[in-house]
Amino acid sequence: MNRQIALGAPARMQRLRKKGWRAPDGAVYVGRPTRFGNPYRLLRQSGGWAVQFGDHGGSVGTFPTDAEARRYATEAFRIWINQPEQDDTRRLFRALLHGRDLTCWCPLPEPGQPDHCHAAVLLELANGTTP
Repeated sequence: MNRQIALGAPARMQRLRKKGWRAPDGAVYVGRPTRFGNPYRLLRQSGGWAVQFGDHGGSVGTFPTDAEARRYATEAFRIWINQPEQDDTRRLFRALLHGRDLTCWCPLPEPGQPDHCHAAVLLELANGTTP
């Protein structure tokens, strides 16, 4: 069992397209196209994956696996959301997401591995002590 869930702390869950799967009551979907979605998106390209800002922005490099591209996109989101011009966005997200479970399509990490999903960054933002 996920340690966060066992302790009652907000957790990130993977959304599933599985008959009977439902998000827990009060959980918030934070993927695209919600206001909480990561503006850094993964694009499949020949030879790997690219990360693009928004729908029409430039792309960054080519990553051999979607996991590596997801890691890059998550760190890019962390940097972006913590920029001074995102102060109002951070305050709004913290107010709307504090204490809530978050759902996203990204796969969950193996136990002990880092979570390369922007929802993990949002959990830290909403429930952490950073302003």
